[in-house]
Amino acid sequence: MAHEMRLRRGLARGILRATRWRLSGTVPESGILVGAPHTSQWDWVIMLLIAWSNSRRPQVLIKHTFFKGPLGWVLRRTGGIPLDREDPGATIRALLEEARGDEPFLLVIAAEGTRSKGEYWKPGFYRIARQTGLPVTLGFVDGPTRTLGMGPTFHPTGDVVADMDLVRAFYADKRGIRPEGRTEPRLREEDPSS
Repeated sequence: MAHEMRLRRGLARGILRATRWRLSGTVPESGILVGAPHTSQWDWVIMLLIAWSNSRRPQVLIKHTFFKGPLGWVLRRTGGIPLDREDPGATIRALLEEARGDEPFLLVIAAEGTRSKGEYWKPGFYRIARQTGLPVTLGFVDGPTRTLGMGPTFHPTGDVVADMDLVRAFYADKRGIRPEGRTEPRLREEDPSS
């Protein structure tokens, strides 16, 4: 396990150096990592490179349709967890149970839920953090500056608007790989009509 992690760390750092991406921040041992802006199919690879560079092995929620054929094996081997967005209950319950255990638990969630521009972020990261007591760490990709990494960590307070104001402030200048696909950090729960 330690040998494999050293190999992953070396591979991740080598790829980042070769592609001239600058790494910022530190990945915690446990928590919910938000990966945003989610504008490219390469974002899951980027989040793995960030985590592996910090000697961490996260689990990553990925749409279940990507797990067909050989890609499924690769996704599972690198911590991918298939998520059926139409029926996420069983997967989320299993993750919540695992998160409550004594072992470090690190879960990456692309809060935007899609690589296309949308109206709202998905609330899963916030709900899981509230239910488990785990902190949320804001991971980012900023194509224009070729910077990626981890930003602030916070414990959701239950005041959704105040917590999301913190999230919005952090992501205000983060553009992703394809800035036109960026979704403003906002949860449906923030709207008074929700």
